[in-house]
Amino acid sequence: MGLLDEALDAAGGLDRWREFSRFTVYLSIKGELLNTKDRAGLPGELVAEGRTQSQALRLTGFIAPDKCCTYRPDHVAIENLDGTTLRDRSNPQIALLSNRTSWDELDFAYFFGVSLWNYLTAPFLLALPGVETEELPTWHENGEAWRRLVAVMPPNIVTHAPRQTFYFDSAGLQRRLDYDVIDADAPHLVQRFSAHHSFSGIVIPTLRRCTASRPDGSLDPKRPCVDIEIFEASFE
Repeated sequence: MGLLDEALDAAGGLDRWREFSRFTVYLSIKGELLNTKDRAGLPGELVAEGRTQSQALRLTGFIAPDKCCTYRPDHVAIENLDGTTLRDRSNPQIALLSNRTSWDELDFAYFFGVSLWNYLTAPFLLALPGVETEELPTWHENGEAWRRLVAVMPPNIVTHAPRQTFYFDSAGLQRRLDYDVIDADAPHLVQRFSAHHSFSGIVIPTLRRCTASRPDGSLDPKRPCVDIEIFEASFE
């Protein structure tokens, strides 16, 4: 069995994943990135509702308790809870890359829409049509041996980087993700995953920390990071 097949089985199995069309996740988002982008502290708890088979997500409580933001790769919006659009933007990736110093609410809606959808659908997104994967030599970290899978995403799957390296432990669970953001000034970023739990038969890591890395691949705790904690999740 190849590494991708092992990872899919460890996360609950591709057949079971394909039974679901939606997810609902209760989480918190914190971290230095929010401060460096001139964003005030986020509410402690948020709700992310999205589709499993297409890139669409609604994040409630992100801007304010009585507002939500919606994400699709080609469009983001700030809305009232009744669905009334307050602000929106087409082609949000272009706007984000042209504004590197001071993000507005729509920039954050796009950034976290991309982040959360990819986070919550991995490793199953690696089985989507057009994704190319190749196993790399084993990586050793903190006394553990993690197998690695490099993935090249097709243009129709929007991510922070088209080429990413996924790390899996001996149980087939994802523990790390490396990539270079599509931005010439951005550092090499590392996401670390832990505290895996099963929700509706799908196993996801409930803790994620994103930080910059040094040239040797070790983590730099002094660089900006984002911390995400999942409290509860369901798939249907």
